[in-house]
Amino acid sequence: MTTAPPSPAIPAARIPREIWVLISAAFVIAIGFGLITPVLPQFAQSFGVGATASSIIVSVFAFFRLVFAPGGGRLIVKFGERPIYLAGLLIVAISTGASAFAQNYWQLLIYRGLGGIGSTMFTVSALALLVRLAPPSIRGRVSSAYGSAFLLGGIGGPVVGGALGGFGLRVPFLAYAVALVIASALVAIFIKPDSLRPAPDAPVLPPMTFRDGLRDNAYRAALGSGFANGWGNFGVRNAILPLLATAVVGPAPWVAGTVLAVFAAGNAIGLTISGRLTDTRGRRPFIIGGLIVSGLATLVTGFVTGLVLLIIVSVIAGLGAGSLNPAQQASIADVIGRERNGGPALAALQMSMDLGAIIGPVLAGVLVDRGSYGLAFAVTGVITLLAVIPWLRARETTRLAT
Repeated sequence: MTTAPPSPAIPAARIPREIWVLISAAFVIAIGFGLITPVLPQFAQSFGVGATASSIIVSVFAFFRLVFAPGGGRLIVKFGERPIYLAGLLIVAISTGASAFAQNYWQLLIYRGLGGIGSTMFTVSALALLVRLAPPSIRGRVSSAYGSAFLLGGIGGPVVGGALGGFGLRVPFLAYAVALVIASALVAIFIKPDSLRPAPDAPVLPPMTFRDGLRDNAYRAALGSGFANGWGNFGVRNAILPLLATAVVGPAPWVAGTVLAVFAAGNAIGLTISGRLTDTRGRRPFIIGGLIVSGLATLVTGFVTGLVLLIIVSVIAGLGAGSLNPAQQASIADVIGRERNGGPALAALQMSMDLGAIIGPVLAGVLVDRGSYGLAFAVTGVITLLAVIPWLRARETTRLAT
């Protein structure tokens, strides 16, 4: 009796060149964003405002993203992902450059707010591009690579931004504007319109709307975890953590930059692990685990009393957030599929994150002014933990990949 020869191993799908271009652009964008993150609250306070008002500077960016997200989704359907991506980057570049020349708090508020319009344009269109271009079998790996580019830029960006802040709080804004122009040039040159045209035999499907998404319990759960992620990791962490670091350790700009950088480092590690395993072991375990780890670490952040402890809890929170993000993004891509434009559904998901990023810093700022940092971060941690509940009932979406 003879034994059949083993079947040859099927080679893993490779990440397409166009996605590598988006990853490179994301890295440049993240470095630029990281430049201004540690100095933005202090820049706002240089106009004589308190913690609440400086937190609003972070929230107004997200507010304009939230208000314009539905329009951004419709623009993607009408004009396509690539033109809206490029237009969004250039709008944020202009807004950021203008922020560097703000003469008072209200000018800074207006310039940062207008930048949110461009931000939602390029953010949602980038996600739509990833859904369209990523092979279904490596969606988690693609999400991890894209997220890692942001995080690697986020590791160096805050440190460099903190150092640049020593030359003046306006300098990082100018550097960020230049980085955005470079990122737009990369995409314009290396991603051609022909690469986004569907195959001749591909089915023609209507765009996926928000109402379509609500029929899927994984999409509904993602709205909740996106809200919590926006509240904690994009809102409170960027707006309040630099102020906590200053209060606990000292006012030097490098302190806030270092704390944000170690969070980004933990996030990058979590992204790498989750991105590779979620394609074979499912999305839900990493989403649920990430929310729990991030929530617990955030809950205790406001009670630490020194730089070492602040670094430790920031790394742990980063690991949790990193485990969550690629699995959640891949789950949404599973639901939408490659055959249709997901702009409206992705815009609604982005709105949930921005809503959290608006409410979180403002409420946390009020809790700091009237209570304590411990109370502000405890509330944020509880919000993150509550987002676990919908995912306990949501279905595993990997079987939906097409």
